[in-house]
Amino acid sequence: MSEEQLSALLAKLKEDAGLREKLQGAADLNAAVVIAQEAGFDVRKADWLRYQAKQALELSDEELENVSGAKKGCWNDTCYESW
Repeated sequence: MSEEQLSALLAKLKEDAGLREKLQGAADLNAAVVIAQEAGFDVRKADWLRYQAKQALELSDEELENVSGAKKGCWNDTCYESW
């Protein structure tokens, strides 16, 4: 899926509740790819997986600070100022 196709699909999902529901209700990724293709988007399973992996690996600044110990963290309902 090209970045252009991905951007177009994400924009469409924001405005099209029906398509969003169909994709959320897909049995698996193969079904989601078929739904996106039927909606007119050039989607391939490998590209979709690559996008999902990239999203999962990217951390926000806040998440990075928490991982580095720069902010307080909580464990078992006890919060600490630093680790």
